[in-house]
Amino acid sequence: MKILTMNTSDIQGGAARAAYRLHRALLDSNIDSQMLVQSKKSEDHTVLGPETKVQKAMAKSRSIEQLIVSFYGNKAKNLFSPAWSPFSITVKKINEIDPDIVHLHWITGGMIGIEALAKIKAPIVWSLHDMWALTGGCYYDENCGAYKNSCGNCKILGSNKNNDLSRKIFERKQKTFSKINNLTVVGLSSWLEKCAKESSLFKNRKILNLPNPINTNIFKITDKYVARKILNLPNNKKLVLFGTANITSDPRKGFDKLSEALKKIKNENIELVMFGGSESQNMPKLRYKIHWMGYQSDLSLQSLYCACDLTVVPSLQENLSNTIMESLSCATPVVGFDIGGNSDMIEHKKNGYLAKPFNTNDLANGIEWVVNCDSYDELCKNARKKVLEEFDSKVVARKYINLYKETLRV
Repeated sequence: MKILTMNTSDIQGGAARAAYRLHRALLDSNIDSQMLVQSKKSEDHTVLGPETKVQKAMAKSRSIEQLIVSFYGNKAKNLFSPAWSPFSITVKKINEIDPDIVHLHWITGGMIGIEALAKIKAPIVWSLHDMWALTGGCYYDENCGAYKNSCGNCKILGSNKNNDLSRKIFERKQKTFSKINNLTVVGLSSWLEKCAKESSLFKNRKILNLPNPINTNIFKITDKYVARKILNLPNNKKLVLFGTANITSDPRKGFDKLSEALKKIKNENIELVMFGGSESQNMPKLRYKIHWMGYQSDLSLQSLYCACDLTVVPSLQENLSNTIMESLSCATPVVGFDIGGNSDMIEHKKNGYLAKPFNTNDLANGIEWVVNCDSYDELCKNARKKVLEEFDSKVVARKYINLYKETLRV
């Protein structure tokens, strides 16, 4: 069985890292797997990227599609992709490789145009890392729900017209998807599985829920004090971890909610640890000291999770957060809102805390509850156990292999 995994990048970004982890898990399970990307950052020979100077130049030029979006002057900060690409090199390459299954992941950013998907000859499995495949172009819909019908009057574009860009993109998807005979849709969280079933774009398609995998031999337990010594973090403080590449520029990540929650906490022994981006000039002043850790590799991230007492993920919409899964795998409890796929991983007061959606008082309560929990060691054990049983690479790879076999039998 020959599997071709497709993602815009191999290791840059959350979806890329998740897709690459599955690719490696398939290889470890003796499956013939390759990964095709637009932007290759690893040295992995099983990952195929642009080869010639012309292909590399074309890959970079694909960002020109964002010019279309720029005509909407009132557009929100949220990501939006029209997936308009005049190039067919990607599809030509796919069909030359001739895989048994093409497994799509995050394919926006100019990697492949919508219409080109219908030209893929092999059966398609599509893992949804966000809502883009369901919508008229947005990655997360801010709960507008227009994807259930046909989009238009797009909230993200700041549009008040029915026949706007989102409607046109939605119709392009509708036309293209109808031409794909063998398509299986995977919601990485139970929430996104539900969204896919509500979307008119995936009517009568096979839709199921399978998670991302994680290598629990990398994201493992290290003694907290050893980890703090490695990272030069204080041993006498309760450390709260928060991570995102765009700390203040992506409102969906909920940093403003975290800021509000921290104002309500009176524990002077708390300090914050932040990773994933550089210190922002627009950063609001917080009452707690911040340790800025910047961008981290998986290996250094493992030490960072182990060094902290809890991770907080205050996102307003979230699919299946790598941060939550990684933290739990390192036996570090997580606090987040009870939204999206968070409840697939966080079990309330068992391995973390699920706060009432967008209630900053309850988010503050959750942070304090974990910090002061009498059975903290039990929380940590439960966190690790949850991941070993449900998200370990071997466990998840086996489920995907079974799905591939079922797909080929159709």
